[in-house]
Order: sequence, then structure tokens, then C-alpha cells
Amino acid sequence: MQYLLLLCAIVCEVLGTLTLRVAANGRPPLYAVVAVGYVLAFVALAGSLRHGMPLGVAYGVWAAAGVALTAAASRFLFDEPLTRRMLTGIAFVMVGVLLMEIGAGH
Repeated sequence: MQYLLLLCAIVCEVLGTLTLRVAANGRPPLYAVVAVGYVLAFVALAGSLRHGMPLGVAYGVWAAAGVALTAAASRFLFDEPLTRRMLTGIAFVMVGVLLMEIGAGH
């Protein structure tokens, strides 16, 4: 259950962030969708923690997946750059999160 809630938190955060991009470009009513996305993301993240996921692991996975998915979606939805250097940075973040998960030993 903790991983399902974490996945929900990631999806809500990414959708909220992508919607923020649209809202900031002249569609202010969408700020309500952004707020709901972020609130749901934090509620789901808290649920994941409540079900026993360690904070460092939960936050690391949430942040890394959010960065990677937002960058990839922004590339396709908004034609934003996604260079090799950026992909390398995302890979480093993911390796760091993997090491956190392994180090937690749960």
C-alpha cells in the first residue's frame, strides 16, 4: 500500500506541475487544478509514510520520479529541451535514490 500511495503522490505532483506550466501561460483558472494536485500529492505522500515507508526513501523516490517524469513530459508537451547533460543529471538523481532505497534495508 505504501508504494501505491507513493505512486499516487508522484502522479498528482507531476500533473500539478504540468498544469502549473499551462496556468502560468495565460490560463489562471487552472491554478485551482494545480493546488488540488499538490494537496493530493502531499496527502498521498503522508499516507505512504503512515504505512511505514521511511521518509528519506519516500521523499527521494517522490522527488526523483517527479523530476524525471516532469522533464520528459515537458519535452513532449511543451517542446522544452531535454539534453544529454540533463538526462545524465536525472540518471545521477535516480542512482542516488536507488542507493537510498538499498541503504534503508527494509
